[in-house]
Amino acid sequence: MQRKAGRVPSSGHLSRLKPVEIDPLSEYGLPSKGEKRLLSAKTQETYYAKIAERYLAFCTSAGDRDELQKQFARLAISSPSASTPSPPSTASSSSAPRPPIPSSNPESDLSHILSALRKLREGIVASKRRDSFATQVYLFAIRLGILVSSYETYHPALLYLLRVIHPSHSLTSTEYHEVVSYLILDAACRRGDLAEAFALRNGHKLKDGKVDGVLRALVRDDWVLWRKMRRSVDGHRAKLMEFAEGQMRGHTLKAFGRSYLSVSLDYLETATFSTWQELREQHGVGWELNGGRVVIRKIQGRS
Repeated sequence: MQRKAGRVPSSGHLSRLKPVEIDPLSEYGLPSKGEKRLLSAKTQETYYAKIAERYLAFCTSAGDRDELQKQFARLAISSPSASTPSPPSTASSSSAPRPPIPSSNPESDLSHILSALRKLREGIVASKRRDSFATQVYLFAIRLGILVSSYETYHPALLYLLRVIHPSHSLTSTEYHEVVSYLILDAACRRGDLAEAFALRNGHKLKDGKVDGVLRALVRDDWVLWRKMRRSVDGHRAKLMEFAEGQMRGHTLKAFGRSYLSVSLDYLETATFSTWQELREQHGVGWELNGGRVVIRKIQGRS
């Protein structure tokens, strides 16, 4: 008996199969791993447009500023580096998008955006591109990297922008002031290197009262001045200051421990900008809460 030949799907059936959708941001690999297409100036610009479009969609989907902040915070917490992007600054002459302070989409969206920016930056480095477009891409990567507390993103981008792109294609005075202030605050707040922070400030001849105020607060362990500066700076600088927030609050708690036997709970929470639960869980405060008062030290009676 003759066996039936295997049935071959008709062309009509094949035409009904949906093509596999490829994420536009995943289309290219890393130039350092052999990707050559991102060395083309036109391809770089098209790819950047897709990145910017995805980022704007991410921000729009959040609906409000609080949700954006939560999404940036989640990525910062899940990142090995660990923090409505703030509206574009009217003072800046750059056309680079300024991530608002932040959006609510899956964390994977932000991760894909950061990954795509890394590929694009590698393409710019490999192609030795040093023009206004390169500046725009690097400013965007720096601003977004700061908002998600990804120093692996913003710190090398800051150095490359200042050391390689700027000497060939000068930043505007506003852009230069911005990136230098970020570099100084990163040294002072994340790396805790005040000597380097002052050296950078003097070397770049930066004149900025708010940056100076942050440095003074760190030198003096001045929590009151620190909080004043936190409230006065923009969102990107405030995110950089977050790296030193715990340290500064710790100094304040030590001052309470040396100076008081007890204080009201309201006063303690107001002075430290923290709830009692946060002080217990995040700073290991072992003081005793008795009604509305916090007992810091007990005087031992003589035996």
